Parts: sequence; C-alpha cells; structure tokens
Amino acid sequence: MKKIVLSLLVASVGLMAADGAALYKKCAACHGAKGEKAALGKSAVIGGMDVAALEADLKGYKAGTTNKKGMGALMKGQVAAYSDADITAVSAYIHGLK
Repeated sequence: MKKIVLSLLVASVGLMAADGAALYKKCAACHGAKGEKAALGKSAVIGGMDVAALEADLKGYKAGTTNKKGMGALMKGQVAAYSDADITAVSAYIHGLK
C-alpha cells in the first residue's frame, strides 16, 4: 500500500512540474522555434542563453523593472502569469535550444 501511495505522489508531483517546452510555445512566435530570432528585430537571440540570465530577465520583466530595448511592457504581459517555477522551467528549456 505504501508503494502505491508513494507512486501516486511522485506521479502527481511530476504532473504539476512546469513544462518548459509547453510554456515556450507562446514565445516561439517572436523568438523562433529554437530561440534563433531577434524578437521584433530588437531582442538578443535567446536560444542557448545562460539560465541565470534568462531567469533574471524574465523575473525583471514580470516585476516591471526590466525594459531592454523598450520591450518591458510587451514582455511583462507575456510573463505575467508565470510562476517562479514556470520561469525556471522555461529558462532551462531556452538554455537547451541551439
């Protein structure tokens, strides 16, 4: 019985974990499928960027304290609903894009 409960707990935690690939889908329209585009001709190419830098930028956009190349308001709207776990997951996913 304990093994069943533990298995169900592990499975439910896995389901609740943020999915970086799914979160990135809305980013791909501007940044490209592999993060290879300068979004709207302004942003840096984000594919492969450092995870910590990505997290800092996304948290800054969410807080309204980052406005790189005038994209603060647009990006704030894009990440407003992201939790810290979402930001971590999507940052790790973007880091892996090349």
